[in-house]
Amino acid sequence: MAIESVVSPVLSMEGTNGISKAAGVTDTQTRGILDAALPLLLSGALNQSNNSATANGFANALTQHAADNTNDVGAFMAGVDMKDGEKIVNHLLGANAKNTIAQIAKKTGVKQADVKKVLAASAPLLMSLLGKEVGAQQQQQQAAGGNAGVAGILGAMLGGGGNATTNLLMGLLGGGAGAAANQASNGGNTNNNAGGGIGSLLTGLLT
Repeated sequence: MAIESVVSPVLSMEGTNGISKAAGVTDTQTRGILDAALPLLLSGALNQSNNSATANGFANALTQHAADNTNDVGAFMAGVDMKDGEKIVNHLLGANAKNTIAQIAKKTGVKQADVKKVLAASAPLLMSLLGKEVGAQQQQQQAAGGNAGVAGILGAMLGGGGNATTNLLMGLLGGGAGAAANQASNGGNTNNNAGGGIGSLLTGLLT
C-alpha cells in the first residue's frame, strides 16, 4: 500500500537510528516520539494540500524534496538538514505545533527540546518519501488518462483507505499510537471529537 512505502523507511532500523543520531536521543525515545507524531505530520500534509492558501506551495515542496536521494536512508540521515526540518514541522503542524510538541513530550517523557529535534530530523525524510510516492501515483494516473492532484492522492492514501489504511498505520506505529496521537492533537484531551481537523482525521485513521 502507498502509505507503507512512506512510513516504513522512517521507522526502519536505519531511519530510527539516523534520526536518533541527528537528534542526540536514544532509539527508544525516537520510536516513542514517532509513534505519536507521524500520524499528525501526515494529517498535516493532507491539510496543507487541501488548503487553497498553502496547496501550491506544498505541492512544490513535495516535488523539491522528492528529488532527494533516499535510497540509502542512513546516508541521507547523516546529512539531514535540521533547519529545513524545523520549517517543515512548523508548516505541517501549523498553529498546533507548540502544543503538540508539549503533549508528545508529556506522553513520552522526553524533553520538549528533544522532541523538536526528533521531528526536525525526521521531517525531511518524510517529505522526500511522501513526494516520491505522490509523484509516482500521479505518473500512473496520467498514464491511465487520469489527472489527480496532490490533495486527491493524499486523501486516498490517508483519508479514503478505510480499514486497510487504519490497520496498516496501527500495525506500523503500534497499537498505542492512535491514542497517543489523538491525545497530542487534542491538547491532552482524550475525547476524539475535541481536536477539530487533525483530531477528527486521526479518529478516522487510527481508531
